[in-house]
Amino acid sequence: MNFRRDREHEEPEINLIPMIDVLLVILIFLMITTTYSKFSGLEINLPTADTQQNKEQADEINVVVAASGDIMVNKQTLGSHDVEAIRAALQRAAGSGKEPVVIINADAKATHQSVIDVMQAAQGAGLAHISFATQQAQH
Repeated sequence: MNFRRDREHEEPEINLIPMIDVLLVILIFLMITTTYSKFSGLEINLPTADTQQNKEQADEINVVVAASGDIMVNKQTLGSHDVEAIRAALQRAAGSGKEPVVIINADAKATHQSVIDVMQAAQGAGLAHISFATQQAQH
């Protein structure tokens, strides 16, 4: 008695739909549980110098940005907060100096726009070296 004679021989097959469903669920789970961290920082290449070169330092232009938005260039208060007025003051302070460094001393409560205005004015004056002054936190 052979009951299989009437039936066609069926090929075994793998059903891919359940496997795709499981993979999509795993993918969604991984996407939801992954924490995306954004690291921000400044990449700085510090210059090297010999002891003889330390005696010759670049000119510094100190720019103070107060919390009220007042701006001082080398201890001289500017009457205007306009970018062009800041640029002119930076050019006067730079004079014929050899690549002066603009040091921005901004109050912690100064507006972001005031600092950006100083940076834009320095760029307009052709001063490419800008540094920010900070102080150590008191514990």
